[in-house]
Amino acid sequence: MELKGCIFDLDGVIVDTAKYHFMAWRRLAKELGFEFTLEHNEALKGVSRMASLEILLKTGGITVSEKEKERLAARKNGWYVEFISGMTPDEILPGSLRLLRALRKEGILTGIGSASRNAGTILDGIKIRDMFDVIVDGNKILRAKPDPEVFLRGAQEMNLLPSECIVFEDAQAGIEAAIAGGMKCVGVGSPELLGKASLVIPDLKKITVKQLRNL
Repeated sequence: MELKGCIFDLDGVIVDTAKYHFMAWRRLAKELGFEFTLEHNEALKGVSRMASLEILLKTGGITVSEKEKERLAARKNGWYVEFISGMTPDEILPGSLRLLRALRKEGILTGIGSASRNAGTILDGIKIRDMFDVIVDGNKILRAKPDPEVFLRGAQEMNLLPSECIVFEDAQAGIEAAIAGGMKCVGVGSPELLGKASLVIPDLKKITVKQLRNL
């Protein structure tokens, strides 16, 4: 099947906003009276906001009501949005722009498939919103990865079949979502974690359109 579209997860593939999540969680922990370290933060990777909050509270040995949990999660998110609102183009991960330009030059459509509700804010900050034909984020979908909804919606908005698309992902749940949606997938990161992908690369620096067409 001919390659007609590429759908990119945003965080960990095009930019790295993990540090901003960590800064916001650490600030919340400090307010609650305990230290939240980078080691603690490992447990939050790829986990939803409320589940992350549960882990953080457990780390600090703190019990709060459901209503208070909602308030704390909203507080954390407010700080996170504040941090990412200050993002600039120099935070685009190496190789991303080169690949996006190469794809578009070849007439291959490009899309974002992200669970983040803040994808628009990030894309505006790093000034590459116009590099994507479609943007599907957490505001458009109901089900999180490994459910393929986000990628299927991306293909649909590009008027393409899933088999005509390749997904770029840095998380296991994202790879599983792409496979479940009937799409080829490029894992960006470690082969140990992303072994189910059609191809695993350390970053986007050297990948070519020709390699993608051959997948």
